Amino acid sequence: MTSVTDSEQVEQANTALYEAMERGDHAAMERLWLHGDVSCVHPGWPVLRGRGEVLRSYALIMANTEYIQFFLTDVEVSVSADTALVTCTENILSGAPAEEEGQLGPLIGQLVVATNVFQRTPEGWKLWSHHGSPVLAENEEE
Repeated sequence: MTSVTDSEQVEQANTALYEAMERGDHAAMERLWLHGDVSCVHPGWPVLRGRGEVLRSYALIMANTEYIQFFLTDVEVSVSADTALVTCTENILSGAPAEEEGQLGPLIGQLVVATNVFQRTPEGWKLWSHHGSPVLAENEEE
């Protein structure tokens, strides 16, 4: 019998965050976040504080995104007592607005580096903070 390590549990919780986004599953998103003082920074957004504000932001993003898929790379998990830190690169593929009704728009790719902080609870690891920062494309002239 093999037991799942804390690092593996945290990585599973981290993956669940991105799977909830891909499915547009707001109920799953609610289950992933801590109750109380949480924070979130989406690329280009101001700091969002509080569970209600953070969950509203995800609802807004999911309602206005036709298609999104995350390919996580460079995933690093660090656990210290009841707190865990996950850093990763979000390789995001999303659907841009369609030119014609009923059609999927062009796919757009972008890179975001993310830091996700989890806290251990009796119900498992819950997200305490998410911070995503866009990776700026390098210009060939630079």
